[in-house]
Amino acid sequence: MADLLSTGVSGLLASQVGLSTVGHNISNVNTAGYTRQTTTFNARAPQYNGGYYVGQGADAVSVQRAYSQFLTQSVWSANSGQSRATQYASLTASVNNAVSGSANLQTALDGFFGAVSDLANAPVDTASRQALIGKASTLVSTFRSLSSQFQQIDQQTNQEISNSVDSINSLARSIADLNGQIQKAYAGGAAPNDLLDARDQAISQLSQVVGVNVTQGSDHMVTVSVGNGQPLVNGTDATTLSTAANQYDSSRLEVVGPGGSVISGQLGSGSLGATFDFRTNVLDPARNQLGRAAIALTDAFNQQHAQGIDLNGDAGGDFFTIGDPAVFNSTGNTGNAQVTATVTDVGKLGSADYIMRYNGTNWSVTTAAGVTVPSTGTGAAGDPILIDGLAISVPSGTPQAGDSFQIQPTRNAASTMSVAISDTSKIAASGPLAATKASGNTGKATLGALTVTNVADPAFNTPVNIVFTSPTTYTVNGGAPQTYADGDTITGNGWTLKLSGVPAANDTFTVKPAGSASGDNGNALALANVANKGVLDNGATTVGKSYSQLIAQVGTAGAQANTALDAQQSILDQAMASQQSLSGVNMDEEAANLLRFQQAYAASAQVINAANTIFDSLMTAVRG
Repeated sequence: MADLLSTGVSGLLASQVGLSTVGHNISNVNTAGYTRQTTTFNARAPQYNGGYYVGQGADAVSVQRAYSQFLTQSVWSANSGQSRATQYASLTASVNNAVSGSANLQTALDGFFGAVSDLANAPVDTASRQALIGKASTLVSTFRSLSSQFQQIDQQTNQEISNSVDSINSLARSIADLNGQIQKAYAGGAAPNDLLDARDQAISQLSQVVGVNVTQGSDHMVTVSVGNGQPLVNGTDATTLSTAANQYDSSRLEVVGPGGSVISGQLGSGSLGATFDFRTNVLDPARNQLGRAAIALTDAFNQQHAQGIDLNGDAGGDFFTIGDPAVFNSTGNTGNAQVTATVTDVGKLGSADYIMRYNGTNWSVTTAAGVTVPSTGTGAAGDPILIDGLAISVPSGTPQAGDSFQIQPTRNAASTMSVAISDTSKIAASGPLAATKASGNTGKATLGALTVTNVADPAFNTPVNIVFTSPTTYTVNGGAPQTYADGDTITGNGWTLKLSGVPAANDTFTVKPAGSASGDNGNALALANVANKGVLDNGATTVGKSYSQLIAQVGTAGAQANTALDAQQSILDQAMASQQSLSGVNMDEEAANLLRFQQAYAASAQVINAANTIFDSLMTAVRG
C-alpha cells in the first residue's frame, strides 16, 4: 500500500503544480507582455513486478511559456512601425492645425490687398491710409504668429527627442539587468518564464521608441541594437545615448552615441525616428515656405512702393522690412571666417537650406540634404558666391580647411517681418508721374492708363507736352509729328499713356512728375496688382499661390501620414492577433484546465484515502 500512497501523492503534487500554473495564468490575464504558461507532466518509471510493470504515478517536470520568437519579433517590428506612424501623424496634424487655424494667412493677405484697393479709390484719404497700415500690421502679425507656432512645434520635437532618449536609456538598463538575472536563473536548471516575459516586454516598449534588432546568445542573454545597427545592449552592459545641440543651430537637439557621434539619421522606425523625419520632411519645408512667401511679399511690395510718390512729394521708401538669411557657424570650425548672405533675386529663391564648406582652397555648396549646388564666385567681398538667388560673402576672417557654415535663407524670415511705415503720409499711393488734360481741349479724347515702364530712364522726370496737330497726328515737346488712331498708346521716357476717343486739333495732354497730395492713384493701383504678380519661381508663382502651396504641402503630408497610420495599425493588429492566439491567456481554456486539475487533485486525494483505508484494515487484521 506504500506504493499506492506514493502514487496518489505524486498525482496530488502534479495536480497542485497544474493548478498553480492555471491560477498564475488567470491572475496575469491583464498583465502587459505576459505569456501563457503550461505544465508538462511525465509518468514516473514503473516498478517491475514479476511478469509485468506497475506504474508509480506522475511528476510535473516543467512549466513552459507558450512562446514563439518569430511571432514576438513580428510584434516588435509592427510596434515600431505603428508607433512611428502614430507620432508622424500627430506631429503633422499639429502643423496642419497651425496653418488652418483662426489666424489664417490667406484671410490676412486678402484683407491687406483689399485695403490697398480701397486706398486706390481714395488715395489722399487719411482713414484709408490708416486702414492700410492697420491691415499691414495684421498681416505681419499673422506671418509672425504662424512662424512662432512653427517654432513652438520645433521646440516640441526637442522635448520629444529628449524624452525618447531618456526612455531608451532606462529600457536599455532594464534589459541589461534582466539579462543578468535570466542568466543566473538558467544556471539553476530551469527557464525563468516571468523574467523572460519582463525582458520581452521591455524590448517591446523599446521598439515603440526606436526600431530594434534582437539576437539571443547561447548564454540566454540578448544583444540589442537600434536603428541602423547602433549597439545598445550587450549582455549586462547598456550603452548610454545622449542629446546635444546641432553643430550649426544650437536651438535643435540631436541624438549622440558613444564618443559623441551624431546618430540622429540612423534611428529608423519608432517614435524617435518619426520625430526626426517629421522635422526634416514636414516642419522645415513648411517653415521655409512660409519665410519664402514673406520675403516675396516684402520684396515685390517694396519695389513697387519705391516707384510711387507719397503725400510729401517724396519717393516711396520700404513699406515692409525683413531680416537677411541666417548663417550659422559649425561648432567644429577652427578658422575665424565670418559669412553673410543676402537675397539678390527673389525669383530664383528656393526653399532649401545650404551647407557651405571650405577645403583649404575653394568653397563648395550643397543643400542640407547633400545635393551639390552649382555656384559662381570666390566668396570675396567683391566676388560673392552666387546660388539660387543668394549672394554669399566672407567679408572678414580666415577660414581653415574643414570649416563649414549652414545658410537658412528663409527659415525664420517670417518672424523678422515688420511694417516700416507708421506715418500715413509716407504711403506712396501716387504714381511718380501725373497725366492731365488741358481744360481748353475740344475733342473727345480722354485719359487712360499711365504706366511706368522704366523709372531709371534718364529723362523719366522731364515734363512732356503732347499736342495734337490734327485728330490723327501729334507732337511730343514740339518734335516730329507722329500718327494716332483712337485707342493708341503713346510712349514716353520710361512710361506709356493710353488715350481713348478722337482728339481735336490743338488738344493738349501733359505728363509730368506728380506733386505732393496730387490725388493720383497710379501707384496704389500698381500696389494692388502685386497680389496677382508672379514673384517666385522666376515669375511663375504669386505670393498667394506660394501660401496655397504651403497648405497643399502640409495637407498632403497629413493625408499620407494618416494613410500610413491606418496601414501600420492593421499590420500591428494582425501581428498581435497571431501572437496572442498562441501566447495569450484564454479565460475559457483556463477555466476548463482549472476544472480538470481540480478533479485530478480530488481523485488523487481519493487514491490516498483508499491507500490509508486499506492500510488501516490490514493493521486491524494483524492486531486481531
